[in-house]
Amino acid sequence: MLDYAALKQQFDESPGELPVCSNPSQDSDALHFETETQPKPQGLTGTRLRSYAFAVLTRKEYSKADLIEKLALYALDRGEVLKLVDELAKENYQSDQRVAEMMLSSQKRKGKGPNRIKMALKSKKIDSSLIQDELKETDWNEQAYQLKVKKFGLEVEKEPKLKAKQIRFLMYRGFEMDAIMQAISRKAED
Repeated sequence: MLDYAALKQQFDESPGELPVCSNPSQDSDALHFETETQPKPQGLTGTRLRSYAFAVLTRKEYSKADLIEKLALYALDRGEVLKLVDELAKENYQSDQRVAEMMLSSQKRKGKGPNRIKMALKSKKIDSSLIQDELKETDWNEQAYQLKVKKFGLEVEKEPKLKAKQIRFLMYRGFEMDAIMQAISRKAED
C-alpha cells in the first residue's frame, strides 16, 4: 500500500522532481489509487432528457411504448421517462394515432393486407382500434386483385398448383380468404 501522507510530503518538498521507485513490483501498486469519491451516475434527467426526447421525435414518429424504451436506455430514472412521455402525448408531440396512420399507409403501399397491418401494429404495441375505420374503408378485394395482377398477371389460373401458389402468396401478404378467392377468380374484364 502507498503511504499518501509520505507521497504528499515528498511532492510538496520538491515540486520539480519525481519520486524514483526502487522496487519495480511497487510500480503496479502505485497505479491503483484508492479514491473516496463516488462515480457519477450516468444518465439523462430533467431538461436534458426532455431535449433528447424532442430530438428523437423530430427525426421519426415513435409509438408510446417505443419512445419509453428508447428514452429509458439513456435516462437515469424510468419513472421520469414515463411522466415525460405522458406529458408529450398530452401536448400531442407524440401520438399513437399518427404512428398508426403512417404505418397503415406505408403497409398498404407495400401491398400488405389487413392481417399483416394488424400484426405490425401489435409489434409496435399500438392498438389497432385506432385505425379501425380506415381498415374498414379500404377495398381489400381490389388491393388483393392489384397485387395478384402485379405478381402473376391477368390470367385466371385453372391449374390447382398455380392457384395454390397465388393463394399462399396473398395469405402471406395478410389478406382474408374471401378477398383472395375473389382476386384469383376475377377476370380482367370484370
